[in-house]
Amino acid sequence: MLVLVGAGIASGEHENVELVGRALEGPANAVVVQGDHAYLCAGKALVVLDVSDPTSPVKVGQTFLPEMALDVHVSGRYAYVADFWDGLRVIDISDPTSPSEVGYYDTEDCAHGVHVSGKYAYVADRKDGLRIIDVSDPKNPYEVGYYDTGGWAISVYVSGDYAYVADGGDGLRIIDISDPTSPSEVGYYDTEDWAHGVHVSGSYAYVADREDGLRIINISDPENPYEVGYYETGSYAKGVYVSGDYAYVADGSDGLRIMDISDPTSPSEVGYYDTEDWAEGVYVLGRYAYVADWEDGLRIVDISDPTSPSEVGYHDTGGWAGAVYVSGDYAYVADREDGLRIMDVSDPKNPYEVGYYETGSCAKGVHVSGKYAYVADWEDGLRIIDISDPENPYEVGYYETGSCAKGVHVSGKYAYVADWEDGLRIVDISDATSPFEVGYYDTEDCAHGVHVSGSYAYVADGSDGLRIIDISDPTSPS
Repeated sequence: MLVLVGAGIASGEHENVELVGRALEGPANAVVVQGDHAYLCAGKALVVLDVSDPTSPVKVGQTFLPEMALDVHVSGRYAYVADFWDGLRVIDISDPTSPSEVGYYDTEDCAHGVHVSGKYAYVADRKDGLRIIDVSDPKNPYEVGYYDTGGWAISVYVSGDYAYVADGGDGLRIIDISDPTSPSEVGYYDTEDWAHGVHVSGSYAYVADREDGLRIINISDPENPYEVGYYETGSYAKGVYVSGDYAYVADGSDGLRIMDISDPTSPSEVGYYDTEDWAEGVYVLGRYAYVADWEDGLRIVDISDPTSPSEVGYHDTGGWAGAVYVSGDYAYVADREDGLRIMDVSDPKNPYEVGYYETGSCAKGVHVSGKYAYVADWEDGLRIIDISDPENPYEVGYYETGSCAKGVHVSGKYAYVADWEDGLRIVDISDATSPFEVGYYDTEDCAHGVHVSGSYAYVADGSDGLRIIDISDPTSPS
């Protein structure tokens, strides 16, 4: 028997729910370095790392945020975070081991970028353009002015009386901010692709223009900016930092690209370092480039010889938690490319990692039964991990499902796997070292998740909504 239910799901209100602790960080989006500390936007957290020894960065503090931290600027004793849907967050970092939020301002749209100059924070607020926030009292920031840039304001750099906004499909916008209460556009340059990052040095604005690489714009006359040079970086230019004669570009899947810009009309690549994942942002201090490398965290690259950069240290932010199962004092987290993470949650206010197992693909779902964790590992199917010693988990068996394992539920001696385009797979796990398939049901769309209750499996099937499948005979589900 197959029962179809519409895809809409009612949500209840939970007025007395309180967040008491979190453990994993998340993808690295941006980083700035001040003195011996790096401030890293990692998922919904601002992480503080001691980088006095770049070969061995150490996390010394963190504070969790309500939304995805996309950019950060440090000024004095405060870090200002562009926190996506939750606007500008002001974090006191006077004690790096215990950063804490002291104030916030909820911008109109999605805060993507931030630059602080004097007593103002300039926020690139996506469809709502440039917002200017008075932060003279960090505990009570308030907006004093704004300018609707017309595109998607992604990042901002302030120099003198001007704010330079990377405005997505509308290129580079130059805003006169001499009167912060009444900003006005004085010039613009429409780059070829999608302006995502911007850094100003001298008479030039360097724009990370996604698939069109690095664009160099002469801004000596802000009313009439014009392009003088460009370099197609090869991948997806997301961020740029200029230091001396070099521009350092965070180039997506191609990692860190180093450009000689001593002649802005003819930039040339002199070196590169291919980071492990997707380079989102870059900050340079001294002989090191600090790269925010999405799910591979912070990579620290020695650039003392720009022609031969080399990685000297890194901090793993813990990937991207997709699913969690709690059993006893432990939480088992399916952490995508970072596999299965095991967290001690005996004190929910202070969770910490005790063990992990790197599955072969991308851990999407997890279910714990007895001494085993069953992981839906995308292209690598179902992985069975012995967790009898949470500090030393190891794989005892696996079954390669036909498509991409997205979710899993264990009931009795069977594991029910939501297997994307191949629907529901039923795997006999009575011998964990040698699992085998006994039945399957090919749902109409793409199976995302599964839950079993009694004789039925409930499958979340993408655009085809909820499928209810009779599994009273696991060899012949219907």
